[in-house]
Amino acid sequence: MTSNSNNSESKQPSRISYATEGYIGLIGLNRADKRNAFDSHMITQLSQALTRYENDETLRCALIFAHGEHFTAGLDLMELQDKLDKGVFAFDSTQIDPWGISGKLRTKPVVVAVQGICFTAGIELMLNADVVVASEDCNFAQMEVQRGIMPFGGATVRFVQAAGWQKAMPYLLTGKPFDAATAEKLNLVSEVVEKGKQYDRAYELAVEISKAAPLGVQALLASALDGARNGADSALGNIHSFLPPLFYSEDAKEGVMAMVERREAQFKGR
Repeated sequence: MTSNSNNSESKQPSRISYATEGYIGLIGLNRADKRNAFDSHMITQLSQALTRYENDETLRCALIFAHGEHFTAGLDLMELQDKLDKGVFAFDSTQIDPWGISGKLRTKPVVVAVQGICFTAGIELMLNADVVVASEDCNFAQMEVQRGIMPFGGATVRFVQAAGWQKAMPYLLTGKPFDAATAEKLNLVSEVVEKGKQYDRAYELAVEISKAAPLGVQALLASALDGARNGADSALGNIHSFLPPLFYSEDAKEGVMAMVERREAQFKGR
């Protein structure tokens, strides 16, 4: 594993760990003493880590995980209370928004491994990812309405899209907690695993994704996101626009040769 220090916000403790292993970027929530609650510095550092992953042409998949017992207790409202209307969640066209509300659109896949407590912004971080592996001990809650506010990291749309209106609203409107089995039934997670196995399973999936053709993966993700953001008609109308560069890529030729020669393809992202 090759570790990389985060040089930005050098005066602040590192609230996000960043490392690379092969084609995978490993991004860790690293404020375990505060149950990985998001303060303004952690939000900035997570954006920086995801932007770094997005811009690194050698990386094909990111894995977001948490150090410590819990994924995240959500937002650190005491630290954020005087910053919420001052751009702490505003990202420009060069920055990846971890919650996918503003900023630069992510083009590469993200896998998330979740354990313990996963509240509010943590659920919304999951909902903006592509694959989520949850430990069986997870305890979820979208509890903003119990704090006098509302979810503003995408849950009002993505939670409802994933679970359906009648399934989602009892949890959104009350903020009541739910367990990992319920999260799976609500389509909020990809799979639930034995306690302590979430990172290993998420890493396994990230490796599988990184072995696929990068250009194909990115085109697929772009089409799926087009459908999620703009509707089925838009996405279906745009599908053929992705095909010419894929058909004439080196990876497409490699995929055919690997099939003919009955071997694992070695994709280069070209």
